[in-house]
Amino acid sequence: MAKIVNYISESFEELKSNVTWPEWAEVQKLTIVVAIFSVLFALATWGVDEFFTKALAGFFNWIKA
Repeated sequence: MAKIVNYISESFEELKSNVTWPEWAEVQKLTIVVAIFSVLFALATWGVDEFFTKALAGFFNWIKA
């Protein structure tokens, strides 16, 4: 148990002293970029899904007829 506590303690110390954290303004800009990209990617995925749904429905309707 002491090894685990020591590991966690050393991890927090490393995070405080050795990690370079970005400025708050940069974090906000990058968060907006990620949010916009996520929305665009979701819309693109939805569009491809809708296209294939309609294409397959049309194909199966064509086979039925």
